[in-house]
Amino acid sequence: MQFEDAILKRKSTRAFLDKPVENEKIQRILQLACHAPSGVNTQPWQVAVVQGSHKKTLDKQLEQAFRAGEKSSLDYQYYPAQWKEPYKSRRKACGLKMYSVLNIGRQDKQRQLDQWAANYRAFDAPVALFFFVDAMAEQGTFLDYGMFLQSIMLAAVDQGLASCPQAALAEYPHIVKEHLAYEQELILICGMALGYEDKNAVVNSYRTEREDYTAFSRFFD
Repeated sequence: MQFEDAILKRKSTRAFLDKPVENEKIQRILQLACHAPSGVNTQPWQVAVVQGSHKKTLDKQLEQAFRAGEKSSLDYQYYPAQWKEPYKSRRKACGLKMYSVLNIGRQDKQRQLDQWAANYRAFDAPVALFFFVDAMAEQGTFLDYGMFLQSIMLAAVDQGLASCPQAALAEYPHIVKEHLAYEQELILICGMALGYEDKNAVVNSYRTEREDYTAFSRFFD
């Protein structure tokens, strides 16, 4: 697969086939991703690959916490406390477009709730990846981790798989760490759904728009 094809084919997939992912493919993805750059070669990533009964149990615990109204408590601040343009409008358009594709009306609160709850099951993908980093991590480490995550998603495309990076899977870090026996002091950065795309699912036709490079680039000759 050409690199350009992988970049353009990657998307946030929200419906997966009930089909196991071969361990060889997961191992190959992680082996390729470990070549991502990191400052002074710290390689700060720690990855939990969760499948089978472990995933079913964790899915249930996370979804129950959400439906019970437990307040999320990420290990770090993901979004800004105050939004401004153009980010505020992009955020709103992102959600509205997805609900439009799914034909979920503004007043249909139960369907909105159920759709959001699917986040905590990693959209029923057969594999959920959880990404941890040492508590000493600073902002530069998060830059390193972003390159690692993108490498995983592009490698997944090359293996015929789909993915969805998810901050939602890190909203209840104490549950994840306790279930997987990771130290509570670690930072849970995010999770990721991984599996084979259900190409017949309407939600997977949803794509967000991207600004042309001319909107965010300046050239100095």
